Amino acid sequence: MSLLTSVLHRPALRLVIVALVFLGMHNASLYPYQSLIAIDRMGMSKQGFSLMLVLASTVAVASSVMFGIIGDQVGKRRRIAKITALASTIGIALMLWRPGLWVMVLCHGILLPIASSLYGQIFALAGLSVPEAGQERDTILSTVRASMSISFLAMLVFWTFAFGAGLDVMAVYLSGGIASLVLSGLTLLGWPRDGSTAVADAPKREGLGPAFKALAAPAVLLRVICLGATNSAGGIYFILISLVFEASPLRGASDVALFVGLVAGWEVPAMLLIPRLAHRLPRSVVIAGCAVLYAVFLLAMPVLSDTRWLWGLTILAGVGGTGFLTVPIVYYQDMLSGRPGAASALLALQKLGADVTAAAVFAIGSALGGFETVAAMGAAVSLTGAVTLVVADRKRRVHHPA
Repeated sequence: MSLLTSVLHRPALRLVIVALVFLGMHNASLYPYQSLIAIDRMGMSKQGFSLMLVLASTVAVASSVMFGIIGDQVGKRRRIAKITALASTIGIALMLWRPGLWVMVLCHGILLPIASSLYGQIFALAGLSVPEAGQERDTILSTVRASMSISFLAMLVFWTFAFGAGLDVMAVYLSGGIASLVLSGLTLLGWPRDGSTAVADAPKREGLGPAFKALAAPAVLLRVICLGATNSAGGIYFILISLVFEASPLRGASDVALFVGLVAGWEVPAMLLIPRLAHRLPRSVVIAGCAVLYAVFLLAMPVLSDTRWLWGLTILAGVGGTGFLTVPIVYYQDMLSGRPGAASALLALQKLGADVTAAAVFAIGSALGGFETVAAMGAAVSLTGAVTLVVADRKRRVHHPA
């Protein structure tokens, strides 16, 4: 039986794939354009936008950690998924009904960050639906994750043609709203009942103290900080992409969609190959190698924005970004074995570090210079995090050979 057939024969994984498809549609509609909408359409200052990113990251990590621990402690993962999907639906409905500066802060700073917890819940469900171990497990989870990149790519190809035909950028909230409605329906009607997954998911009922202690262990926090710094390069990319293209006389909104879509397209084959490489090398080394590729891309993007060489950078971004997207999923699940909710919450904690770092780099870099300065600072911070992660994991292997 092929890998894809094995995945599609499992109802929970089928739901995960469909949910990730619409989550990719949701994210491709909203996040590549939020800096453009906030700064150019809503009149938000660059520093104000940075503060909104910090607010969004704080809300996202608080809700993800809370939901992750509650899921591990008492179950109710289905109810948690419904709440997070509904938050997105409400936020996008408000932007469609009465778009404005404060409504955008409410939507992008509070409600959508709460909804981002759904990503962790989806992968907690995926982990509970895969009893396999080792490379087979990594490959299954990477294959499932690739479905999100495929829909992300398809949605951005759509926006390439839509913006080229003159559709206003605010129309992204229509497709984002449709995706959030479908996600709400999936969590309401299709999410498995608690305790029905392939891997046992008995509530721990150990109290909040041990749960927070597991998350706050120095070894865990160090790696989350390192991965957050490494992943901040992705946040810098999403902040800069629409602004760099908007400032270029040769680029526009349709080029943003095409570029981001091509990046997502290169992620798909990379996601299928990375798990094989990750079992030949330490995961931290794979992440560091991807960080080098991504740093080169980030440095070159504002410099080559007016040249044809810009499109070649999509390969570096797609392959390099894969290390940020897939490897940490199994990295955290192995680090917190038996706590799928808490392990998924670490993805949000990592994102908080990445977003806060990206916001700080953007604010400082834009004050000191232009887009090139922001990109250079982002690349330096990302590489520092990656190197520190490799050193920390190497020391751990030396002192704990098992």
